Amino acid sequence: MQSRCSGFLITICLLLSFAAWGQSIQPVHDAPVQNTPAQDSPVQPDSSVNGGDFSTVTHPKPEGIVPKDTIIVKGAWSSASDSTTPLPESAAVANNVFADQYFGLTYPLPSGWFQKFTPPPPSDTGRYVLAQLGRSGSFQMGQSDSSKGGSGGSIMFTADDMFFTPLPAANARQLVNYSRNHLPEYYQVELKPTQTTVGGQPFMFFAYWSPDAELHWYVLATQIRCHTVEIVLMNHDPKALEELVRDMNNKMKLPAEASLTGGTGVGNFPVCIKDYAAGENVLERIEPVLTQQRYNAVPVRIIIDKEGKVRHIHFLSAYPEQQKVISDALKQWKFRPYERNGQRFEVETGIMFGAAPRAVPATESTTD
Repeated sequence: MQSRCSGFLITICLLLSFAAWGQSIQPVHDAPVQNTPAQDSPVQPDSSVNGGDFSTVTHPKPEGIVPKDTIIVKGAWSSASDSTTPLPESAAVANNVFADQYFGLTYPLPSGWFQKFTPPPPSDTGRYVLAQLGRSGSFQMGQSDSSKGGSGGSIMFTADDMFFTPLPAANARQLVNYSRNHLPEYYQVELKPTQTTVGGQPFMFFAYWSPDAELHWYVLATQIRCHTVEIVLMNHDPKALEELVRDMNNKMKLPAEASLTGGTGVGNFPVCIKDYAAGENVLERIEPVLTQQRYNAVPVRIIIDKEGKVRHIHFLSAYPEQQKVISDALKQWKFRPYERNGQRFEVETGIMFGAAPRAVPATESTTD
């Protein structure tokens, strides 16, 4: 009974964090799987395991389930051109500290909190679940304890890629306003979106609750490297949520890049520029010729070095044949080096190959 209740509440948390996705909510990821000790270490995803460019492993591999002589075709999956450049999905919990090197974010977890499930891979709309955290006794209906963050509830870190999101939002402020304006009618806003500070950096914050389930959600959002990073807190007890926010404010470390717009290239981060791989910025271009699976979305993030060459390729979702063809083409592209105030910067940008997901129409303002 407890495991069924756990799965029910995790599903609620995931669906509600996706409430901003418009009129209908469709599952975009596989169900979470149980962690193993090896998955808690902060290492880069191995392409030979996750179905990347050089994989020799069919994914998934349901041993003992597939009938004899059945042929399994590899599905679309995330991968990267190297194993040293941090990826958004490389978040990990190790030694009771949540860290994501790509976003430059760390958070020592309160006592008793842990990562219960391995997050799914990124979606083809640029949606990431970075971590799903629970506590001993978490996800059990009716439990509440305001001490040390509460015995029930959850913490979820997510990120939305502003290069690829189908939502009519360009930054963290707009995404939070869109979420608030598109809550299903069976939820009630408790605190309207407002600007606050966490770990010394600006965040947008709002809160809502379900009168029927007697559950409360606090949503905190900032923008890092053209991603809206959201922290979604859930509990029966608002005092427990307030305690968690205070704990995060005191202990969370964030880069100077974090802001309500982000992408400015502060510190060692590249400058994020949407649609930089277009127009006069592209000096040489070889088009990839996709002969198979041409109608799925293939979102690709690239980092362009100071000389205008592609030094890193990150596929959010692509079939192996697509990964190879697109990688071979992108390595031949040449860009105009990006300069600002007489200084050159690396640029991070996104390119959509294949069929882009349908954008959600802007039915209400996202800038208020």
